[in-house]
Amino acid sequence: MAEEKKPLEYINEVILKKRRTNEDWAIRRKQQLEERAKRSKHDNFVIKKPEQFVREFRDKEIDLVQMKKRGSRVSQRKRAFEIPESKLLFVIRIQGKNDMHPKTRQLMYSLGLRQIFSGVFVKANERIIKILHKLEPYITYGYPNFKSVNELIYKKGLAKIKKERVPLTDNNAIEQAMGQYGIICIEDIVNEIANVGKHFKEVISFLYPFKLNKPEKALQGKKKRYSDGGDTGNRGAEINELISKMN
Repeated sequence: MAEEKKPLEYINEVILKKRRTNEDWAIRRKQQLEERAKRSKHDNFVIKKPEQFVREFRDKEIDLVQMKKRGSRVSQRKRAFEIPESKLLFVIRIQGKNDMHPKTRQLMYSLGLRQIFSGVFVKANERIIKILHKLEPYITYGYPNFKSVNELIYKKGLAKIKKERVPLTDNNAIEQAMGQYGIICIEDIVNEIANVGKHFKEVISFLYPFKLNKPEKALQGKKKRYSDGGDTGNRGAEINELISKMN
């Protein structure tokens, strides 16, 4: 006996029309996403002209030559860095990217200044002073007072705990990490840095570089020395005014 054929199921015209509309929309959406992906890939890939490569290479070579000259001048003159107030310096990276030679960048990284508008405390000695003179077109520095140290630590301080950036809000965590040096709270950290204590190096290693805010009017991007009306180099005690604007 032949199987009885089932009658075809009737589908409302409205439903069929809706299905076609959804299919058309899905196709158009797929095309839009593919076109957007192509545009994005094209926009991110910037083709540099040959003269741009030449200019960047030339700028980096000039930077290397000038960096060596600045270091040589310091050595020849045997110029000791005058520290009228303390041995503590605060260094802020304010420039430097495409025109920076890799050797200059390496020196910058040795201080922990990997980003523009980042800052670090350093202990003034012959090696540090030589580095600062070599990096002078890209940094500004000076003598921070106790108030600046205190505000930077409390507002911007981040500790390296288990490879994570941890705000300095838990004295227990500080004691666990630094208790062996007699440093058990945030006040101890402030005092150790401000007074350049015997465990200054360990405290600095415990902290991340300070990520500062971009000042609205304090910096104009001038590579001339601060003493000559520019932005770079030694500001002396006036670094505190800049710190307050970037904190």
